[in-house]
Amino acid sequence: MSDFDSDFEPARLLDPPPFPADRVAGLADRLARLIGASGDVLLVQAEAVVALEAVAASLGRPGVKAINIVTSPYGVWFGRWLRRAGASVVEIRAEAARPVSARAVAATLDAHPDAQLLAVVHAESASGIRNPLETILSLARERGVLTVVDAVASLGGHPFAADALGADVVVAGPQKALAGPAGISAVAVDSRAWAEIDRPDAPATSTLSLVDQKRLWLDAGRGALPGTPSPLELWALAAALDRVEAEGIDRIIDRHAEAAAAARDGLQALGLTPWAGPAEASHLVTAFAAPADVDAAFLLERLKAIDAEFSLGVGAGADRLIRLNHTGRRADPQVVHTMISALATALRR
Repeated sequence: MSDFDSDFEPARLLDPPPFPADRVAGLADRLARLIGASGDVLLVQAEAVVALEAVAASLGRPGVKAINIVTSPYGVWFGRWLRRAGASVVEIRAEAARPVSARAVAATLDAHPDAQLLAVVHAESASGIRNPLETILSLARERGVLTVVDAVASLGGHPFAADALGADVVVAGPQKALAGPAGISAVAVDSRAWAEIDRPDAPATSTLSLVDQKRLWLDAGRGALPGTPSPLELWALAAALDRVEAEGIDRIIDRHAEAAAAARDGLQALGLTPWAGPAEASHLVTAFAAPADVDAAFLLERLKAIDAEFSLGVGAGADRLIRLNHTGRRADPQVVHTMISALATALRR
């Protein structure tokens, strides 16, 4: 049995036409507009976790002190990558599967006035929470601290404008709210960040080297592609951006907000409590803890038999939560209604 739908022809994926360099530059510029960044945008031919590791490898080095906010496994990984690059890392660990408090960030910044870098995830699909990004970046900007924002889950699901927020480095992935391919990601870098990245001892000749891309692509006028990129991923990204621009990013954000509100209302109608309140919830997934008298694993098994997009949360504290996925094309109140109906049926059983 084929894993493909009967109407799909896998052979269509073979022998794709090349994707020219000028169109790659155009994709970067289109992503820059969505991110709200006036600086450079690099495309990384890999899922966004590789782009995040490249940022850590390119900014981390001996003598750098970084404040790393941990609200999911992704924050844990970013701290490890910074340490591996030689940086000194101070971690702010939020309560399990909860957002970090602005008070904790301010206190840590005040306790470490020599910190040069702060890293934070905007929205966490792992648990369905959202960190207070605007306040965090404002606190860092007041102190002249360089900032790295993981906006992989939030771009397209929440309002985001890198320049206005004061984010120096932003990592984005089109596979979430933008409903694009997972095998390519973007890194927006402003001039302040380049001053720290483009240095004589920067990692080079490496997949994790941002300075390689700067020298081989940006500094060369974006005329020739460095390496051998995958045309399939580039064509898929172009198609996704066409669809995003046709709908409009503001409408996409509104659609995610509407789906999240419908999910919260539906859970509450069933007597369940959403894990995160509206002020601290991600618009991409809505999570809840199964009632004490319900076997969560058994409930999830029944739910997944109806819709595979039900899943457990990821990471400490989130692994006991059940998530409703309303990301990307699923950000539709009708999809949410169907999931809530499935949940009601499973709970009755």
